[in-house]
Amino acid sequence: MMRMLQKNYIGMVLLLFMAVSVSAQKAERDFIRKGNRFFKDSVYVDAEVNYRKALEANPQSTVSMFNLGNTLTQQNKLQEAMEQYVGATKVEKGKSNLAQIYHNMGVIFHSQKDYAKAVEAYKQSLRNNPKDDETRYNLALAQKMLKDQQQDQQNQNQDQNKQDQQKEQDKKDQNKQDQKQNQDQQQKSQPEKKDNEMSKENAEQLLNSVMQDEKDIQDKVKKQQVLQGGRLEKDW
Repeated sequence: MMRMLQKNYIGMVLLLFMAVSVSAQKAERDFIRKGNRFFKDSVYVDAEVNYRKALEANPQSTVSMFNLGNTLTQQNKLQEAMEQYVGATKVEKGKSNLAQIYHNMGVIFHSQKDYAKAVEAYKQSLRNNPKDDETRYNLALAQKMLKDQQQDQQNQNQDQNKQDQQKEQDKKDQNKQDQKQNQDQQQKSQPEKKDNEMSKENAEQLLNSVMQDEKDIQDKVKKQQVLQGGRLEKDW
């Protein structure tokens, strides 16, 4: 009797779970349909509301994630849209759906000029659907834009290096000019010697020479006075 009751209880739980699951699936489908109608009419706010309700009914619904990502993209909520796409790639198993998800991720990266990530997203899309010509075109365009971007960055780096080198050279030239001005200023501050100005040593030599000449003259005068005095002396 106990086992019979247990079986009946388990059966009731399973039936209840199935009923809830079916109800959730129906709600999900209904919200997705409503969201699609609003999206088609470009009423993106209402479309977003319905896709979010669909996700509440089934958090693993990749269709709801993908459609919600598209709706957010139309509202320029690119970061939120990217989060929905990334979440969908972690759940979705179908290659066709994955190709569309990665394609749209590439479009967002492309619009943000993040060409490296755009290239990788387009490649992921083509791995899942190699026949998609639009993705192949977008990939080629992103690769070209990435190459141009890298070349521009390289040119900017070269120009910056040239500017840095020129600034360094200008700084050196300015230092040399400052040093020269300092030297010129120091020279101007020193007293200039006149052409006829003689050194202290020369002045002393000249003075000694004059004194010696004067002494010689005086000696000669004294001698002459003695000689003359002798001749002028009279007997009194």
